[in-house]
Amino acid sequence: MKKPLKSTEGVPAAQLIDDAIRDYADWRGDTLNRLRSLIKQADPDIVEEWKWNIPVWSHDGIVCTGETYKAAVKTTFAKGASVPDPEGLFNSSLEGATRRAIDFREGEPINEAAFMALIRAAIALNISTKANAPKKKAKS
Repeated sequence: MKKPLKSTEGVPAAQLIDDAIRDYADWRGDTLNRLRSLIKQADPDIVEEWKWNIPVWSHDGIVCTGETYKAAVKTTFAKGASVPDPEGLFNSSLEGATRRAIDFREGEPINEAAFMALIRAAIALNISTKANAPKKKAKS
């Protein structure tokens, strides 16, 4: 069962993510906290946001989200289908045309180097997509 949406107006995203991690006083909170740390190590300029009642990390567009479920902590990469995954970390949402996700389960090790490489690749894709986007003409 999903937690009910709470009012988050005026509360910094970092605090909401801290609260979400603290709310899970088990392996899920520890895993989400570790993933957050890896994301920030991969890109110190990443922007933390709070959308859809979950943590979102962005850099020139959404990089990934962090969701907690009973049996997994899931990171969903917004453009994951276009991100190279040489280590084969993506193990969920594989049928979609755009997104890809990783389900982290209790006791499973995190391939930290490969995860941070995915974060960096997703950011590079966001940057290149933004750079190649058609320029809007100024109205005269």
